[in-house]
Parts: sequence; structure tokens; C-alpha cells
Amino acid sequence: MIIHEGYENLSLIAPVSTLGIFDGVHRGHMALLNCLVSRAGESKGESVVITFSPHPRLVLEENNINLSFLTTMEEKKVLLENAKVDHLIVIEFNNQFSKIPACDFIKDILVEKIGTKHLLIGYNHHFGRRGEGDFNTIKRCSEELEFRVEQVQGYNSEEGAISSSSIREALLKGKLDEANRWLGYSYSVSGTVIEGRKIGRTIGFPTANITPDSKYKLIPANGVYAVEVQLDDKVYPGILSIGSNPTVNADIRFRSIEVHILNFDKDIYGRKISVIFRKRLRDEKKFDNLKQLTEQMANDKQDTLRFLT
Repeated sequence: MIIHEGYENLSLIAPVSTLGIFDGVHRGHMALLNCLVSRAGESKGESVVITFSPHPRLVLEENNINLSFLTTMEEKKVLLENAKVDHLIVIEFNNQFSKIPACDFIKDILVEKIGTKHLLIGYNHHFGRRGEGDFNTIKRCSEELEFRVEQVQGYNSEEGAISSSSIREALLKGKLDEANRWLGYSYSVSGTVIEGRKIGRTIGFPTANITPDSKYKLIPANGVYAVEVQLDDKVYPGILSIGSNPTVNADIRFRSIEVHILNFDKDIYGRKISVIFRKRLRDEKKFDNLKQLTEQMANDKQDTLRFLT
């Protein structure tokens, strides 16, 4: 996949395009992307995904302190490449760009700059100033500009239509199995290992404390998870805890992400790792003493090994 920062000086072959945020690149998105790649192949053209950075909500909403997203831009690029997309165009989103009317965006950018011949949009998709660009708007514009527009139905689960917001909600409620099923892959968080309080090593369960790469990366609900830990080109089983460590920490406002990597004893401070969420084992719990915590950690270890091996 070729990545373009902006839309100037492009030279694309009969581009079949789609546009959106694609947070999570989940199964609903994949229905659209699979159709995109298929249509490009049928027309002997190239598949093009157009997205925006930063996320429009970070620009348009005054209070974005509580915003969180399923994927960083780097994660999104990997997922889109895995979907066999030929080109990714990343357009800078700012206040000036947000004021462009939908038809002007279609005419000036999609058609004239990018050269779109065929545009695919998802179900209930909106774009442009105040979200005025819907399927009917695009259809009217396409008749004047001589390009084809097609609406693609999303992927529906047993619970209904899959959306990024429903997956975010599931993760925040601790419903990892649902979230992973809707994503079509296991959710992950990447970050840097930092020094912690080193209490874990005193009870035989040393942990790596993680600072996520992005402050807007969604962190799942507090609790204990069976995870796989990716370090360089190796993957290790691990027990990950998210929460305030109530047994050893009186400040419930404190929230940490720490993972005990099984059968691993190397110093990895300052290293980049990724944790892949495979199973939620239990809620966070306050124990009366470290002995009870150690016994529970031993049980968590057995549950993790049983699930991952």
C-alpha cells in the first residue's frame, strides 16, 4: 500500500475510492473495503482509501479530554494494508477544511485532485460541512461530474449493525469477547515500558508498566486479562492488569496498565511492546493482604496458560 500525505500531485489509475475515519477497521469496515478492492479489480483500477488526521472530533469538539479511539493512525495503516488497499490518502483535518461544502469537496478534491471514477460509501455515511454529505447529496453531485457512486451495506452481527462506537462501548464495559468478535481480530495496545513501584517482583510476579503510545488510545475496562505480549519478533503469554491496584495503592484515582510476562526475566525498561487482549479473566479486586493477592495471581497464571496454550 502506498501512503500519500495530502492529495496534491497524485497519479492514480482509474481510482475506485472510499472515505471515512475507519476507527478500528472492524468487520463492518471490511465489508466496504472488500467491495472496494473487488470493484477496483473489476475495472482494472486502483483501490483508494481517503482518511483524515487528526480525528475530526479532536478539532471540532472543545472538550476532548474524554475522547478515545480504537486505533492510532499507525495501527490503522497496518490494518488497511492487510485489507489489500492500493493507496491510502491522509488529509489534514483542520477548522478551515471542516467548512468545505460536501459538493465542493467531491468536485475539487475527490474528482479533480484524486481523479475518482467510482466512489463507494458505507451505510448511513455523512461527510462535509455539518455532515451535509449523505448518499443523496453524493448522487446529485455524481450526475453532474460523471463519476459512479455506490452505497455498500455494512456487516450486521446477531446484535445488530457493527460500529466503532459499539465496539468502544463493549471494551469500556469489559465485554472483550464481543469487541474482538466485532473487530474480527483481538484488540491490542502498544506502548513503552516504564518503571513502576516494583511490588510485583516481591511476590514473584514482576510486571512491566506500560505507557500507551497515544493518550487517545482506548484502554479497556479495569480488570485482569490473559494477553499475548509482542516484543520485537517474539510473542509471550502474559497476565495484564488494568486499574488502581487497590490491594497496594490507596489512591483509587491512579490507573495503571501492567503486565506479568510468563517465563520471562529480561530488563525491558524503555522498550516498545504490544499487548494483545485474548480473554478477560476477572474484575479488579482488593485483597486483604499480599498473600491472598499472590494466591490469586497463581490462579490467574493457570487460567492464562489454559487459555493461551
